[in-house]
Amino acid sequence: MFNEFKSFIARGNVMDMAVGIIIGAAFTAIVKSMVDDLVNPIIGLFTGGIDFTNNFFVLSGDGEYASLEAAREAGAAVFAYGAFGMAVLNFLIIAFVVFMLVRYVNKAKEAMETKEEAAEEAPKGPSELDVLLEIRDSLKSEQ
Repeated sequence: MFNEFKSFIARGNVMDMAVGIIIGAAFTAIVKSMVDDLVNPIIGLFTGGIDFTNNFFVLSGDGEYASLEAAREAGAAVFAYGAFGMAVLNFLIIAFVVFMLVRYVNKAKEAMETKEEAAEEAPKGPSELDVLLEIRDSLKSEQ
């Protein structure tokens, strides 16, 4: 059973998947930092720092709560539409940032492939043998 497990782990698919997950986790940290530290502050400048996270209404219970956190701590059933809206907004921002990063990487990759194809397709000129054969033929025709 151990040998079977070892062969399963050694397959390329499992190793590729593991590398993908590790790179994905690191990429997630980069995108999250980009959104939290760069994009959201800029959006905050234009919106005046509006945060809808604390918008909610109580579904059960009689009390009025100062914040969503206080309502949750009290055990009240709340309809937290503001937190959901902010989660959707953050998702859209993150999705857009990922789209822009992937778009940039794809353009850079296409540019490299185009450059490589152009280098391969460039005419190299006649070979040494072709030149020698041409000289031989021209010498024969002069005689």
